[in-house]
Amino acid sequence: MIYNSIIETIGNTPLVRLNKVNKGIKGEILVKVEYFNPGNSMKDRMAIKMVDDAEKAGILKPGGTIIEGTSGNTGMGLALAAIAKGYKCIFTMADKQSKEKIDILKAVGAEVIVCPTNVSPEDPRSYYSVAKKLNQDIPNSFYPNQYDNLSNSLAHYETTGPEIWKDTEGKITHYAAGVGTGGSMCGTAKYLKEQNPDIITVGIDTYGSVFKKYKETGIFDENEIYPYLTEGIGEDILPKNVDFSVIDHFIKVTDKDAAVMTRRLSREEGLFVGWSCGSAVHGALEYAKEYLKEGDRMVIILPDHGTRYLGKIYNDDWMRNHGFLEDKSYGTARDIIASRKGDYSLAVSQKTDKVKDAIALMNSRSVSQIPVLEDGHVVGSITDNKLLSKIIENPGLKDADVASVMEGSMKFVALDSTLDVLSSMVDKEKAVLVRDDNHQIHIITKHDILEAITK
Repeated sequence: MIYNSIIETIGNTPLVRLNKVNKGIKGEILVKVEYFNPGNSMKDRMAIKMVDDAEKAGILKPGGTIIEGTSGNTGMGLALAAIAKGYKCIFTMADKQSKEKIDILKAVGAEVIVCPTNVSPEDPRSYYSVAKKLNQDIPNSFYPNQYDNLSNSLAHYETTGPEIWKDTEGKITHYAAGVGTGGSMCGTAKYLKEQNPDIITVGIDTYGSVFKKYKETGIFDENEIYPYLTEGIGEDILPKNVDFSVIDHFIKVTDKDAAVMTRRLSREEGLFVGWSCGSAVHGALEYAKEYLKEGDRMVIILPDHGTRYLGKIYNDDWMRNHGFLEDKSYGTARDIIASRKGDYSLAVSQKTDKVKDAIALMNSRSVSQIPVLEDGHVVGSITDNKLLSKIIENPGLKDADVASVMEGSMKFVALDSTLDVLSSMVDKEKAVLVRDDNHQIHIITKHDILEAITK
């Protein structure tokens, strides 16, 4: 068959049976391998749908510019559509995204603007805000806004859902997918539930994202929001494409569990997939272990390809440095936290506190450094040696707000980071922070590491 352009090859990706990583689980586990799309991800489906619908509505005109905030894969789909249809592309991306994703977008002719990750969505520096501002400033431009553009979920309602229903001959009992913008999860789930309301849908979330708690309580809890590494799932906003009514359950997956499962899929199943694919499979299998029965059939979406992550999860040094490939014989951050006696409370200062009060806190707790918070989020730090030099230079700073003297934030590390990893991340002046299983923040200093080594 001859196609007129590459975008005509989007869709009709294969279902593949898992054989090894699901060992011991009752029922059948199938994965829909979306890297068979021309842009190597499921985002091709919604990208072309958003462009087609914008053209029909007269929003996107000949010679126009497509501007979007993306984690990489949507950008690739939009870039392919732009090449086929004659548009320019500008994409904004968070700085946590892999270098491969940025390079791939540049390779297909897009301009890429990298923005900081650890800012609120409303911050003018966020990749959401920068994309919106560019759309306002550039004439004849189109901002698809994949988060709130319902063409996103409609694309999966029209294609992904029907493909799964057809290829399983309607014999599907469970559907699982990562939830980011919500399009693939909710568009597909809506279609499948219309065919059979008894199908159970499982959304995969990540720690640091708001989705699971919001589904279960109806509360948008900003305390759930904190930095995480996994790309492509989880959010600190509630996109309009996330229809919680078609998601029956949420499972949260750690960065580490996702990365380890991603590598297992490559090594044990021959599926060279991306990071959020590991999240989806790990979370779905955790659900399946408890609830799947003989005769059940679960389908899991695998969103993208492993080439996006060669410098991260497929790089042993990167994995080791993040505590994902570790020798636990010398202990971990988890062990340091568990060894602490009595009730633990982290000494912290607020941005609006007075410097003299922060000094008094440090003296009373006999600590040399503390994190600085704003609205429950870590935004900076204070260390005694830097603070001392600043106050000697300007004694009046004692009465200033902490915001005027604070330094950059301490790094967060994985809970299972080993002592060698912790040691490499604790520099000459800063400790590191870690969240335990209950999301409580702990600080780990050089002293803590030395004490753990000598035990």
